[in-house]
Amino acid sequence: MRIGSIELPNKLFVAPMAGVTDRPFRMLCRSLGAGYAVSEMVTSKRELWKSLKTSRRADHEGEPAPIAVQIAGVDPAEMADAARYNVDRGAQIIDINMGCPAKKVCNKWAGSALMQDEPLATAIVEAVVAACAPLNVPVTLKMRTGWCQAERNAVRLAKMAESAGVAMVTVHGRTREQGYKGCAEYDTVAAVKAALKIPVVANGDIHSPEKALQVLRATGADALMIGRAAQGRPWIFREILHFLATGEHLPPPATHEVRRWLTEHLHQHYGLYGEHIGVRSARKHIGWAVRALPGGEAFRAEMNLIDDTGAQLRAVNDYFESLAETHPLLPQQAAALAANDEDGAEATEPAAQAA
Repeated sequence: MRIGSIELPNKLFVAPMAGVTDRPFRMLCRSLGAGYAVSEMVTSKRELWKSLKTSRRADHEGEPAPIAVQIAGVDPAEMADAARYNVDRGAQIIDINMGCPAKKVCNKWAGSALMQDEPLATAIVEAVVAACAPLNVPVTLKMRTGWCQAERNAVRLAKMAESAGVAMVTVHGRTREQGYKGCAEYDTVAAVKAALKIPVVANGDIHSPEKALQVLRATGADALMIGRAAQGRPWIFREILHFLATGEHLPPPATHEVRRWLTEHLHQHYGLYGEHIGVRSARKHIGWAVRALPGGEAFRAEMNLIDDTGAQLRAVNDYFESLAETHPLLPQQAAALAANDEDGAEATEPAAQAA
C-alpha cells in the first residue's frame, strides 16, 4: 500500500476525528496495528495558526512517519498556504477535508459542504496539489458519497481529484445529510474504486474483523479507515490485521495490557495538554475504555469528578487492577458494544471545528 512514493506497513488507517485523533491517540493506534493515522483537521486561516488549539494539532513530536495532516477551508490560496505551513512543520502527506458534516464547519462551506460546489472543490484540490508537488508531498482527499441522497457526486469529484494529481481518495459511505445516522453504503465506494487508478479507501461502520473483510470484498478498496470503533478499543487494528491474515480471531487482550496501554496514553495526553485541560479532555478516552466493562459506568461517574491528573491516573490503575483480579482477559462485552457503534466520524466534539 502506497500513497505516492510513501510505502505504508498495512492497509488499516485511523480516521481523522476532531477532538480525538491528537498525537497521543494516533501514536496509540499506530502502536496497536494501525498502518497510518491522519491528524485532526487544521484550519487554513492564517490568523489561527498560532492559536493553542492549532499548535497542538500541528504537534508531531515523536510521532512515527508518515505524518499526515488534514487541512480544512474554503479558499484555494489559503488552503495552499496551509499545506505549505504544515509541510514546514513536518507533514509528509496533506489530506483535504471534504468529509466533515459538522454544522460549524459546513456553515462556513468547508468540509463536506464543498461537495455542493464542484468548481470551488476543484480549485482547492488543484491549488493544494500545486503547492505540494514541488515539495514532493502527496495530497489525499477525504469525502462523503455526496451532499444528500439526490446529489451523490463522489465518483465525479474523485475523478476530478485524480486528474488534478491527488494520490489517494477516501470515501465515507454516507452523505453529509445523513451525518452518522443510518448505515453506511458501499456501492458508491465500489463505484469510486472502479473509476480510479489511484488507491481508494473505504470508511464507515467498520467495527469488527468480519465487517472489515465484508467491506473489502464489497468495495474492492485498497485500504480501510476506522474511526469511532477505535475509541476505547484501539486494539481493533491488530484484531482486524490478524483476522484478515489468518481467518481467526485473536483472544481479548489481557486486562493488564489494556491498563498499561491506557495509562501510557494518559501520560502522553497530559504532556500535550497540561494539567488543567489534560485531566478534563482525558475523561472521554477513559469513558470509552470502561463504558462496557463491569462497574464501568459507576467508575466513569466518579472519575468525571476528579480534577487532578495524578488522582485520575491512580483511579484508572486501581480500577483495572481490581478488574484483572476477576477478569484476566478483558470481558467480551466491550467488543460487543463497539460493534454496535457507528464509526468513521470526522468530528465527535459538539463544537468540532478546524481552528
